[in-house]
Parts: sequence; structure tokens; C-alpha cells
Amino acid sequence: SPCREERTPSFHVNTRKGVWHDFGTGHGGDIFTLAGELSGSDGFMAQARFIAGVYGGTIPEYAGQKKGNGGVRAEKRKEASRFEEVVRSPLYCNVLLGYLKGRGIPAEIARAECEEVRFRLYGKRYFAVGFRNMSGGYELRTRFMKWCLPPKDISLIRNGSLTCNLFEGFIDFLSWKVLGISRDEDYLVLNSVALLERSFPYLDHYGKIRCYLDNDDTGKRTLADLRKRYGDRIDDCSDLYAGYKDLNEYLGSNFPLEQ
Repeated sequence: SPCREERTPSFHVNTRKGVWHDFGTGHGGDIFTLAGELSGSDGFMAQARFIAGVYGGTIPEYAGQKKGNGGVRAEKRKEASRFEEVVRSPLYCNVLLGYLKGRGIPAEIARAECEEVRFRLYGKRYFAVGFRNMSGGYELRTRFMKWCLPPKDISLIRNGSLTCNLFEGFIDFLSWKVLGISRDEDYLVLNSVALLERSFPYLDHYGKIRCYLDNDDTGKRTLADLRKRYGDRIDDCSDLYAGYKDLNEYLGSNFPLEQ
């Protein structure tokens, strides 16, 4: 359970209904009640800020509420300080490697591209798979949770190629490595399609952009935006995993690792 320390799993999430239940305590609810459990607050706005902080986002200010530059800087410091006692190290935790193995990612590829990040968040200790971005922040993943260690940004690895391979998230990038599609080309991970425009100054320099986006409405809209800007420089590679949500689902369904 993310709400307490335990040795026997007792936390269940129903992703279809968007609810959770902790059988050890009898508590349950939606994402806001979970945020309340983790942050120790029963206020809606405090819960919303917690969710935004975990996912590396922001929430709009109330109409008419203004902040000076000092207030904005203080708020950013507050966001970052929610993650305390952050320790980064090579990825050797068997629990995290087991999570990635369950998604088709072997240890040797995971260790080459990811780190192990341990931290305290709202008074509770966590550890997660970390994928570094260009600003020094991390996308954090476990079997049960997703976080972003601020600042939120894209991830770009340059290998001196004129071709860039584009992914929505780093799990798809790792899947791409497992499938052996990599050709020592450059790659860019958006870490959120909301950061697409932030990628443009880098993508502008490539002669070919191979897109491995999700097979959903968001992925299609993102591809359309890219085609509008780059025209025939865009290569839609989603045919490789047609019938699957994304590249990782294709990998797990067709090339599962032995547990």
C-alpha cells in the first residue's frame, strides 16, 4: 500500500472505475481521497495540488488571484521541496527490475537507460525507476504509481544522427530498445504530449522523425500536429504495433519475458 508500510500486498486499484481500496485499513475512494491519504489533507484544493505535484503539473489560480515574481518563485520552490531526501543510484532493486521485467524490459536495458531513485514525499518513503530529462528532473515509475520529480521536461539523447525517433513515454522507448529497432539514431521522449511544443526547437534540425506514438486519439492528434509542422519528414511507425495501444503493449503481448 502507498499509504503505509506493509509486507503483504493489500492495495487494489480498479482502473476501469477509477477507484482504489486498501484492505488493510478498509479505506478507499477515488484519486482525490487517495491524495488526501498521502498528503494528510481533506481539502479539495490541497489534494489537487498534491496530484499536480506528483505528476509534475500545475493547477490554475483562482480568477483574480495574482502572484508577483517572488510568489511564483516561492511556489516553485514549494513544489520541488515536496520531494525530500532524494537519492539517485544505479538500478539494482529487484522489486523495480521485476516491475520492468513484467513489462518486457530486461535488466540490462533498464540499467543502461534508467536509475533507481529513492525519496521522501509528504513524510513517506518511496523508491522508483527514474528516467532523467533534459532539465535534471525524472519521470518516476513503480508498479502502482507515476510521479515526476521536478522540473518536468523532455528527454533527448543525441548520437549525431539526422534521424530522430520520437516517443510519448520512456517505457515505449525501452520497448523500442528491446525490439532491436535502434540504429544508433537520436531519440526524444516527450514524457507528456503536453510538452510537444517544447520539442520543436530540437526536432526542427532533423531530416527524418520516426514517430512511435500511442494508438489512441491523443496519439493521432499529436501525429497530426507534427505532420502540420514537418510534412513528409514525419514517418508514422505505429503500423508496427497496429491493434495494440502502444509499443510496450505490443512487446509484452508478443515477446513476454519469462518470470
